[in-house]
Amino acid sequence: MTKSYSEITERISGNVRVLRKEIPETMSGFSAMARAATAEGALDKKTKELIALGIGISTRCDGCIGFHTEALVKLGVSREEFVETLGMAVYMGGGPSLMYAADAIMAYDSFTGASPEIA
Repeated sequence: MTKSYSEITERISGNVRVLRKEIPETMSGFSAMARAATAEGALDKKTKELIALGIGISTRCDGCIGFHTEALVKLGVSREEFVETLGMAVYMGGGPSLMYAADAIMAYDSFTGASPEIA
């Protein structure tokens, strides 16, 4: 079965809206932390999102792969930047990260509308 990262992120977004109603203080705190962590500083937003993608791959988080890939596409990440990040995630996470990196490239193609380049 093929994963659809747009469906994964859509489903999670709906569930996050429920959590915002159920645990508003927790979610407000998490949102504040996210804004602070992703704010431009010594590292730009794209670099921070590339780091987040690598962590998402190494922790095998489908939602992380979807949300951070979508953010990276919106920030104009090139395929070359994206795949180099996948390479670092595989290096740091070994075989399990390779499996999720293979899925992450599918997410990139899905969000950009590109066809996979299979040789």
